[in-house]
Amino acid sequence: MTQRILLGDESVALGAIHAGISAAYAYPGTPSTEIMEYLLRHQATHRRPHAAWCANEKTAYEEALGACFAGRRALVAMKHVGLNVAADAFVNSALVAVHGGLVVAVADDPGMHSSQNEQDSRFYGDFARVLTLEPATQQEAYDMTREAFDLSEAFRVPVLLRLVTRLAHSRTTVATGAPRAENPIHKAPQRSTWILLPGNARRQWSELVARQPDLLAWSESCRWNHLALHSARRDLGVITSGIARNYYRELLPELGAAPSHLHVGAYPLPVERVRMLAAQVERVLVLEDGSPFIERQLRGLLPGRLSVAGRMSGEIPPTGELTPDLVRAALGLDSRPGLAVEGVALPNRPPQLCQGCPHAHAYKALKQALEGLEASMVTADIGCYTLGALPPFSAIESCVCMGASIGMAKGAAEAGFHPVVAVIGDSTFLHSGLTALMDAVAANANMTLLILDNQTVGMTGAQDPIVPSARLDAIVRGLGVDPDHCHVVDAHPRRVSQNAAILRREIEHRGLSVVIARRECKEVTRRKARAAGGSERAETGAGTEATIS
Repeated sequence: MTQRILLGDESVALGAIHAGISAAYAYPGTPSTEIMEYLLRHQATHRRPHAAWCANEKTAYEEALGACFAGRRALVAMKHVGLNVAADAFVNSALVAVHGGLVVAVADDPGMHSSQNEQDSRFYGDFARVLTLEPATQQEAYDMTREAFDLSEAFRVPVLLRLVTRLAHSRTTVATGAPRAENPIHKAPQRSTWILLPGNARRQWSELVARQPDLLAWSESCRWNHLALHSARRDLGVITSGIARNYYRELLPELGAAPSHLHVGAYPLPVERVRMLAAQVERVLVLEDGSPFIERQLRGLLPGRLSVAGRMSGEIPPTGELTPDLVRAALGLDSRPGLAVEGVALPNRPPQLCQGCPHAHAYKALKQALEGLEASMVTADIGCYTLGALPPFSAIESCVCMGASIGMAKGAAEAGFHPVVAVIGDSTFLHSGLTALMDAVAANANMTLLILDNQTVGMTGAQDPIVPSARLDAIVRGLGVDPDHCHVVDAHPRRVSQNAAILRREIEHRGLSVVIARRECKEVTRRKARAAGGSERAETGAGTEATIS
């Protein structure tokens, strides 16, 4: 075995490589992005496995599913809200007879460090009735990923691997083993097991339900679910999952006699182990990062005499990330003394667009275009440009989910509001804005779409967009947008007034119009300039007045 220093995300990626995957697919999203970044670096050096960013999480999942259909092993990675996008493929794939291992690595974001919500992907695993693994350490992330592919093939279902932000983005030493060879290509022994016509689907749903006792039996005996009973202390039993175990173990020396402890790293929930713990104690404290997933199940599982504490009962706050200090309080330990620093007033530093960001120049043009109007509405989307909601721009009024800007603008326009402008980035548009724009084209909706094209997936580390920006206007026109009302403008500081005039004219147009504000992300420009050994000014052509359209 060899030792490597890895992020939790990188441990998953290397575990998948050593498990013999042939392909990996993903859509960038914090905190999962580094899984694919690691795979891409490995592919560049070793030429295997095939690794690629995709248009969105649904297409990524389906491409991984296709590799498994050919008998190969495949990994698909995304953040928690991305699993919403891939949910159709994910839930239905539990009904096919997986013969090439399929693992979906999902990184949840408790505390919403970079997300719209803090949903818990364990519910998806339970809903689809598949195995879910939840590592507590980077070592477990590596080991569980390797085992997950074996489990997928043994039980013929996809396996969900659930990470959280603190594990995904922290780094430590990981012991790695010898890599396994890739599967040979082999199609499914029975073709009907992959054709979910109602007759087949009903049969395979019944078979999946019938396999649940086998999944539970594995969970009861697997090494990831560990029970330690201590008869000397019966007042309290502790159940941990994922990284909560790390916080709990850190505090054990302060507890005196150790409580009985069940750690859950694999699901379905090991019911018999839970009952064995309950028989030894008067009260159970559940420590889990995310939703009260285990706690809810306990309340219907344990006898009424037993007190269950956790997020639902208030010992842990119902929202936010689990922290060592929260665990201290839940265990009844005194809070740690802090150092009070008086007389230092630190300024508030809200997030902001980078200096010189082309989105800033586009927002200035939009603000100018809307000046003097009695009322206006600007719906927006997920990306760097969402910072346009904050001063000094205060330019947008909504941000709900990927692609919602266009659909919301269409709905508002059809409700009678005018003018309505939708703002979306190039990558988000390709992710889930295309279909919404088709709806707007079909209805000739009375709205203007502003696509902020910075020629990269900026918010997640400047990955390449799935389609080059030069083709974006052709795609828009190909969907049926009137060429007379489709413009590409240069998001340059010297062109703000000219772009504002174009936007104002299209906003006043009664019907659908699209304006693409194009200029490369400043961070990408700097990166290219450093790589080429040249100046940023030379790369950007700063100071020119060239018109794009």
